[in-house]
Amino acid sequence: MTQDIVLDQGWAPPACTLPTAEQPLRVAEFDALFAETVRAVRREERERLRLELRFSPEYAARAAELTARENGCCSFFTFTLTIAGCGLTLDVAVPPEHADVLDALQARAGAAGRSTASAEAGRPA
Repeated sequence: MTQDIVLDQGWAPPACTLPTAEQPLRVAEFDALFAETVRAVRREERERLRLELRFSPEYAARAAELTARENGCCSFFTFTLTIAGCGLTLDVAVPPEHADVLDALQARAGAAGRSTASAEAGRPA
């Protein structure tokens, strides 16, 4: 079922060289990262997305490792991880012909971000 979701949402375009059997696993890795770290999702431009992530060295390392692997199979992505002032952001850019892939990524990150925000709101201060 996960694979159907991936293909329906345009996550893995024909340009992706990751074997089809591994694509649902990669999506699950992104979903887990998003669920644990996303604080805000902003579409800067049609071809650029900014994810504000919870700050920690572990999250930064995990995001860097995952996006490096993703860039290895979907080289059209440009990932920029920025650590500044105890903040962590991940900018994702694609060429215009892959904006639909960014749409799918935004939808997944946004859904995970809402879950993260709800969980944080329920925690005692």
